[in-house]
Amino acid sequence: MLGTLMRAAAAFLVLALSIAGCSSRDAGPGGVQVVATTTQVGDIARNVAGGRAHVEQILHPGSDPHEYEPRPSDAEALAGAKLVIRSGGDVDDWLGGLIGQAGGDARVVTLIDSVQRDGGDPHWWQDPRNGELAVTAIRDALAKADPGGAAIYRRNAAAYEARLKRLDARIRGCVGRLPPAARKLVTSHDSLGYYARRYGFEIVGAAIPSLSSSAQPSAASTQRLIGRIRRQHVRAIFHESALNPKLEAAIAREAHARVAGALWADSLGPKGSTGATYLGSLAANTNTIVGALSGGRVSCSL
Repeated sequence: MLGTLMRAAAAFLVLALSIAGCSSRDAGPGGVQVVATTTQVGDIARNVAGGRAHVEQILHPGSDPHEYEPRPSDAEALAGAKLVIRSGGDVDDWLGGLIGQAGGDARVVTLIDSVQRDGGDPHWWQDPRNGELAVTAIRDALAKADPGGAAIYRRNAAAYEARLKRLDARIRGCVGRLPPAARKLVTSHDSLGYYARRYGFEIVGAAIPSLSSSAQPSAASTQRLIGRIRRQHVRAIFHESALNPKLEAAIAREAHARVAGALWADSLGPKGSTGATYLGSLAANTNTIVGALSGGRVSCSL
């Protein structure tokens, strides 16, 4: 009898906690619960959703998506979601097993399938034009999940797309002031390929020569990179905000370059930082890159 009572009490506690968890994530008038995987996806989704839907973001600012290990609370969020929006590629590959574990019947939208992708590179958001395509995909997915909010989502998406277009034009204008010969990028890992192609930079190399920051560089690849930096007279190396810059500092010393300010690559930054938003991260990265590669002669203040 006592065992039965204890099991009943435990079941009641689980139910109460579940109800409390759901109430803390109440959506707006549409009642739509949305889960976004990465910081960039979460920020874009919130701009489209406005106050109509609640967007819960799995990854925290400053976290490395390549190294992420899901938590029980992530499965709980997925179980109660009507829509799941993922970035795609290996930045949130861990989502597949998590969805199976969580159950539920949420529709899953993979944004990399809606953008202009470059091979296996998952860092599509570094090109604002892909950001616009992602906005469209999110708008349509939200409208399908919540038809009553379709007009709101269309209005929010149009306003955000206009901001992306303005930022893209300003970035092109800023980079245009940097001599083409100086447009050479060395970063922590291969995360800025889309940005480089959009704005006319040459990727000289990366401290971790991989699309994933979880890879390990070899001594030989590091020496080859140092040689390229020296031969091409690269002025600055850029480390990424979510990673330890120790390796970049060692490479810079050997190559007679300097480590410039941090870039927002795989993750946005905390509230109050220059990279707290998707738009802010692109602007901040451009300011940092152009300022360092021009030796401080060009300042854009986007």
